[in-house]
Amino acid sequence: MTDKRRPLLIVEDDPALQKQMRWSFDQLDVVLAEDRASAMAQLRRHEPAVATIDLGLPPHPDDPTEGMLLLSEILEAAPDTKVIVVSGQHDRSNALKAIALGAYDFCEKPFQPELLSLVVERAFRLWELQAENRRLQDSHQTVTIPGLLTRDPQMQKLCRTVEKVANANATVLLLGESGTGKELFARGLHELSSRRAQRFVAINCAAIPENLLESELFGYEKGAFTGAVKQTPGKIETAHKGTLFLDEIGDLPLALQAKMLRFLQQRVIERVGGREEIPVDVRIVCATHQHLKNLIGQGRFREDLYFRLAEIVLDIPPLRERKGDASLLAHAFVRRFTEEQKRSSLSLLPDAVNAIEAHSWPGNVRELENCTKRAVIMAEGSALHPEDFGLESATPDAESFNLRRVRDQAEKDAIIRVLGRVNGNVTRAAELLGVSRPTLYDLLDKYNLRTDTAAQKLPVNE
Repeated sequence: MTDKRRPLLIVEDDPALQKQMRWSFDQLDVVLAEDRASAMAQLRRHEPAVATIDLGLPPHPDDPTEGMLLLSEILEAAPDTKVIVVSGQHDRSNALKAIALGAYDFCEKPFQPELLSLVVERAFRLWELQAENRRLQDSHQTVTIPGLLTRDPQMQKLCRTVEKVANANATVLLLGESGTGKELFARGLHELSSRRAQRFVAINCAAIPENLLESELFGYEKGAFTGAVKQTPGKIETAHKGTLFLDEIGDLPLALQAKMLRFLQQRVIERVGGREEIPVDVRIVCATHQHLKNLIGQGRFREDLYFRLAEIVLDIPPLRERKGDASLLAHAFVRRFTEEQKRSSLSLLPDAVNAIEAHSWPGNVRELENCTKRAVIMAEGSALHPEDFGLESATPDAESFNLRRVRDQAEKDAIIRVLGRVNGNVTRAAELLGVSRPTLYDLLDKYNLRTDTAAQKLPVNE
């Protein structure tokens, strides 16, 4: 945004002041409005980064109500816009209320052009810094794990952790409910590491009978047991120079846990029926849906093995805790299965999306994937309904989409928590909240927290 192209919205009903302010900001693209309706129209049209508003606007220029309403509407429609309130010398209390509502700053009338220009320039600079910060955050939130689709902040943070540890020579333990995508993360660790050109070998410790699991993991020599007609390397040896993924490690039998611990310590194996120590260079990634510390307490899992496996722990959240991911994944699965089944285009109806978002998905992504595949196969029309997924219709909570209400509730909750922490001391609470005492008093009145019994009758002490 260059200086000549930066739009500045000025809301002022006095023609003389309009002219003066236009002259003061001749280096900017000044957009004028004289009342609330025209101001909102100009806001939607020009999307200014900064706006100055007079609290006294038509049809009641001697009353701040119209200006306060405009401030609220601007912050709701464009929360990133920096609003500077221009108020009279005897209107300081209303200016402070405007700050409490979310205004960036205020200047008193009659204003000094140099001072107002400085405030406006600082507001532009802050807006640009915040925009650049959002851009950098977005650029770092690109999901780099192949096959993983998410917008959830927790999942994006996990992806960035995977990027950091992919090349580390450390054992990674993946925790999470069944169907959350633990193997996807394991493959992501492999693909982002320097071992990507070598093999990724996976074995499910719960899917193989105990009497066969040792030979599957460590291999066996010819004649080691009945049916061992030739020397056969195990999964660990096969993954040499690559990555070995041990799924459901919590089901590893105790007898094998000791042998696995020795391998992790010495990095050598002995095949079943063999005497030769074979060095193996392999990255170990484990996963389980069980609580290993509980298994340790029950004597079903070795504590020393746990600490060898849990050098780095990644806890994958269930689908019900991943904001927006259920509907995002559903749309992606519909597109995929529509192509696989060679069907004409299918779309998710809004009531189907509502039902998907309302469902708890105990089977996580795997359950959603299976339900979507069945829905695509069984759908009779060109649109998918809740019943196609075996779900009941659900009505979304409209309140959760109202950003102004969400911000107000978050602000109120923060004030209640801080007042409890400082035992009702307003001075200390204002310091922790980063606002002035008058602003905090206005917020206490706004949310009725001085006498609100719902706030546990928190005292307001000095």
